[in-house]
Amino acid sequence: MTPRLSQIPSQNSSTTQNPSSLTEVDTSIPLQVTSIPPLLGASLAELTEWVQQQGQPAYRGRQLHQWIYQKGARSLTEISVFSKQWREVVADVPIGRSTLHYRSQSPDGTVKYLLRLADGHIIETVGIPTFARGGEEAWDGWDDDFSPNPKSQNSNSKTKERLTVCVSSQVGCPMACDFCATGKGGFSRNLKRHEIVDQVLTVQEDFGQRVSNVVFMGMGEPLLNLEEVLGAVKSINQDVGIGMRSLTLSTVGVPGRIRQLAEHHLQITLAISLHASNQALREQLIPTAKRYPLDTLLEECREYVQLTGRRVTFEYILLSELNDLPEHAIELAKHLRGFQSHVNLIPYNPITEVDYQRPTPRRIQAFVEALEKHHIAVSVRRSRGLEKDAACGQLRASKIPQPL
Repeated sequence: MTPRLSQIPSQNSSTTQNPSSLTEVDTSIPLQVTSIPPLLGASLAELTEWVQQQGQPAYRGRQLHQWIYQKGARSLTEISVFSKQWREVVADVPIGRSTLHYRSQSPDGTVKYLLRLADGHIIETVGIPTFARGGEEAWDGWDDDFSPNPKSQNSNSKTKERLTVCVSSQVGCPMACDFCATGKGGFSRNLKRHEIVDQVLTVQEDFGQRVSNVVFMGMGEPLLNLEEVLGAVKSINQDVGIGMRSLTLSTVGVPGRIRQLAEHHLQITLAISLHASNQALREQLIPTAKRYPLDTLLEECREYVQLTGRRVTFEYILLSELNDLPEHAIELAKHLRGFQSHVNLIPYNPITEVDYQRPTPRRIQAFVEALEKHHIAVSVRRSRGLEKDAACGQLRASKIPQPL
């Protein structure tokens, strides 16, 4: 049995944690911290073994799995197929769902969620619906989100085609990238597996639509929380039912961790937050790059391609008159020559803490053309959720609205 579930007793048992030492906690609602590990994130086999250890028949494991991952149960007391007596016995065993603290929706349909965790910390996740476009709204060459281009449709009407969830992997972020709001708020802790899976279920339940893609592009650096992230990836794939090729992990790079990720031979997409065409400029934008030279990063990416057979996406945030000149594009193309890769350009999404500017469409197009001239596959990401600070680089936990 998984060590997590082996800690769960068959009798009621819980303790409360004092959050006074934690940063950025919501104290408006009583905490629900317990020493008993949550069930969310456990596999069908693990849940089956657990219910049997509680004296229940094996088929109860499948029922429990269905109620957690398909029916949205937030407490074992809700599961009506279990006897009332047994529900009372396990009432204090947590499933591990968060509480919705705040929800805001952009005109484009993007929804930002502030989720309150059991210890009071607030994290952000984003639901990004993608619509099929037809007629006058036909495909314009810009990426709507983080997944393959929408299919062209013959109808003028919009229909939901995909639902992407941008999940956080940490409370805050220690990388302190100069252009990113998350890093400005500091770092508190890593998220647990169930806290990551919960974000996917929250968006799926709110939209009433199956999630098709998950991107680890929210708060935090996933490779600094690799064990819990890998556990969440496995659960999102096997328990929630989202294919590995529909999962993307974005990282600025942590020495040795890309190689470690590659050794798992997962068919997820690796996205490298590059953002610069040379080491000096990258160090200016990403302080941790001083410990991870660009050449070393690219070499580990080549090893990743060799081990997994998957191409690497390079994310490049465009900052006007800083890294968006055609010569930057040419320099970038030289680094990626012969590389099985794709460049995803991200026009800068403004935050209040810095004075960077978003490039004009003409400057963006010039950068694209310079890359294409050197035979580099490239796309430009359309900013989604910009009005609600839900776009790339805008997520932060420090500005917390009042709860719902």
